[in-house]
Amino acid sequence: MYNFFRKIFKTNKNLTPKDISFLSIYNNTGVSKLFEAISNFNNTSELRYVGGCVRKILNQEDIDDIDLAVNLNPNQIKECLQSNSIKFFETGIKHGTVTANIGQKNFEITSLREDVDTDGRHAKVKYTTDWLKDSSRRDFTINSIYADKDGNLFDPNGGVKHLEEGRVIFIGNADKRIQEDYLRILRYIRFFISYSNHTHNSSVKKSIKQNIAGVANLSKDRLMSELKKIILSKNFLQLSKDSFSLEILITIFPQLINLNNLEKINEYSKNIFYKKTFIFLISYLIIDETDNANYFLFKYNLSNEDKKRVKFLIENHELFSEKDYFNKKNLQRIFYFYNKSYVIDLLDLKIFNSKTAPKKLIELKKYFEQFEKPIFPLKAQDLLEKYKLKEGKEFGQKIRLLEDLWLNNSFKISNKEIDNVFRN
Repeated sequence: MYNFFRKIFKTNKNLTPKDISFLSIYNNTGVSKLFEAISNFNNTSELRYVGGCVRKILNQEDIDDIDLAVNLNPNQIKECLQSNSIKFFETGIKHGTVTANIGQKNFEITSLREDVDTDGRHAKVKYTTDWLKDSSRRDFTINSIYADKDGNLFDPNGGVKHLEEGRVIFIGNADKRIQEDYLRILRYIRFFISYSNHTHNSSVKKSIKQNIAGVANLSKDRLMSELKKIILSKNFLQLSKDSFSLEILITIFPQLINLNNLEKINEYSKNIFYKKTFIFLISYLIIDETDNANYFLFKYNLSNEDKKRVKFLIENHELFSEKDYFNKKNLQRIFYFYNKSYVIDLLDLKIFNSKTAPKKLIELKKYFEQFEKPIFPLKAQDLLEKYKLKEGKEFGQKIRLLEDLWLNNSFKISNKEIDNVFRN
């Protein structure tokens, strides 16, 4: 990626990877329109990158979201965007965030803030123009790094140094930061397994344990959103080597009963782990022989499609021990009534739960990755005309019988079999 952008921006041979990344997002994402609009609003208005996008650029990671901070209040942000014909949404206006839309990309722009009062879930804020005060209310030093459009950094809490050293450090007092928002316990776990090169600070461990009961007051949606980020984080498999993080995660999400199995999953599963979807991974972590997974679905909100996928894996997991479950014919049948991704997930769930990756299942998986869903070759109207029949319940039953014969014979059916069904 660095060499690619180096060729694009070859006019300046002294560019660093950081410079190239900031130049790239400025020129290629539409964010330049926001910087231009804000800088022209008044004599002091200023927009900066902040949080995850800065942290990821400095750590040479892929950037997904671009978050921005501004020394204007929300009404001024809206006025600025309107005068520059930039679309926006007010979905986060209560917390000082306006979401601008340019092309196909959204940008969250948040006013500089101070926390006036907090209850462990939400904060009452007042707006400020002081970048230092805004940084002081953030959670970790590595998330309080700001950058202008050219990548010049404002780092009042030493976040750059801590990122380089692999240290995840609360800004100020850990107890106070956690009690402002108990979700920070889970955020700490996520950033620790992603960035830390050190052991947990004993006082931080104490603060987390003393405050962990406060997590129960958080909304299920916020918990699920953070759990998803943790599971999809780049070093999630390292969790098995971190007994404290593992203990905290299991305490908050006791339904993740297979977390301890991460340490012993086979090499094949390790290699594909980060390619799997969140819904597959959460299914792997909660499904066993009990009703544990169903309780998880009851407790947390998932979309109807996600629930359908998890329930499919739950129901089929109960059949894994049947002798001929994992044969080609049975899986072809499942493939036909569902789709490719469902069958691949079934095979991977079995592989993930195996001490060593079974070669037979891996070969089956390769087969179904190339397999395309067949189309039932018989048309009802043709059959009605050929056998001089009328539509009705009996005809529908015969069609279903033919489809069943076709499925059981690896998507083949003879004229003789069709005749036998309609003439008997």
